[in-house]
Amino acid sequence: MALDPAILADVTAVIVRTLGIEDRAATLTAATPLFGAMPELDSLAVLELVTQLEARFGIAIDDEDITGEVFETVGSLAQYVQQSVAAKG
Repeated sequence: MALDPAILADVTAVIVRTLGIEDRAATLTAATPLFGAMPELDSLAVLELVTQLEARFGIAIDDEDITGEVFETVGSLAQYVQQSVAAKG
C-alpha cells in the first residue's frame, strides 16, 4: 500500500507538535529517522506521541506495536498509522 501524502503530513504535524520541534519541521521527510536518532523522542515522548496519534486518527495503538521497526522513521510510523486507519474501516 502506497503511503498517503495526507497521512504522512498529518503524522509529521503530530510529531512536530508533540516533540516541540517546530524549528525543524521543514526538514522532516518520510526517511527521517526517529527512535534513537531524535533526542526529543524519549520513552515518555513516545507515550505522548502514541496518545496524540490515537486521538488524531481515531485508532488504538497496541503496546506490542510500539517497536523500533514502527518508530524507525517518520515514514514507517505514517505507514503503520495508515494501515491502522484502513483496518478500522
